[in-house]
Amino acid sequence: MRIVQQRTGATVASHVEIAATRASRRKGLLGRASLDRSAALVLAPCCAVHTAFMQFPIDVLFVSRAGTVRKIVTLPPWRIAVGVGAAAVIELAAGAARDLRVGDCVYLSDGFGESGSAESSFSSVSLRRTASSPACSGS
Repeated sequence: MRIVQQRTGATVASHVEIAATRASRRKGLLGRASLDRSAALVLAPCCAVHTAFMQFPIDVLFVSRAGTVRKIVTLPPWRIAVGVGAAAVIELAAGAARDLRVGDCVYLSDGFGESGSAESSFSSVSLRRTASSPACSGS
């Protein structure tokens, strides 16, 4: 699974982990020495994160249910960030979000290609892959 930027079609992260349980969201990236530039951790549902006890900075994307980027923050260790109204958070290696901007749409894709691609929004209700194309909105 990968995260794709809808505006450019660029892959934001090619190795995606999803933290959809309370325990996996609570652990997040804790205990890791670094995060690969091609990796991402999606926390859903989530609207706030911290980097307490972490050893490296991260880029944090706060996204709506539809995948619209609402806020982008680079967090060094021992900081907190909140994205009011966000449905999910995407954590990336620091600098990995440099080509993204607020208002961009990102979505999860299995990468099957255009004819049979399976894509999904970041809905906190469901992270299931669907066959429909992503449709970003302000929600």
